[in-house]
Amino acid sequence: MGSEKAHETGLAGRYATAVFELAQDQKSVDAVAADFAGLKRAIQTSPDLARLVRSPAFSKEDQAKALKPVLEKMGVSPLTLKFILMLAAKRRLGALEGILSSYDRMVARLKGEVQAEVTSARALSPSETAELKSVLKSRLGREPRLETRVDPALLGGLVVKLGSRMIDSSIRTKLNGIRAAMRGQ
Repeated sequence: MGSEKAHETGLAGRYATAVFELAQDQKSVDAVAADFAGLKRAIQTSPDLARLVRSPAFSKEDQAKALKPVLEKMGVSPLTLKFILMLAAKRRLGALEGILSSYDRMVARLKGEVQAEVTSARALSPSETAELKSVLKSRLGREPRLETRVDPALLGGLVVKLGSRMIDSSIRTKLNGIRAAMRGQ
């Protein structure tokens, strides 16, 4: 199973590749992915946890001492716990969010899925999300993994990023296009 090669670069990519290969060896790719998804949500919803992970002001001992009970309470796998505490010990928690994203992309490639970032003016309903997944699957030929965000400044429509491709059907962009065309005449 280790034949699936990861193509992630940079510091975050190297760490993500290492934990991905270990997870493959231990047949715990999905467990680590679930742990990482939970950790990502926790960082996004807890300003204190985000500060602990991002700020270089905390010592590695303080980071480890604060993170260990949080991770244990989350019920993460032993590999995830060991990995996160190793990042703290090496003063690499600043790269954690990049590592989580890189790992997610590797899991998607392993499963033949494509990662899609969707930004909308309001939260999508479950039926809208299902319809969007269906449209993307029919166009791409692969199962999309949606990561959704809300940006009220879009006014309406969607911005969909698929790797380096971006489909922008937002009302804000259309209005800016009309504004630019009117200035040009």
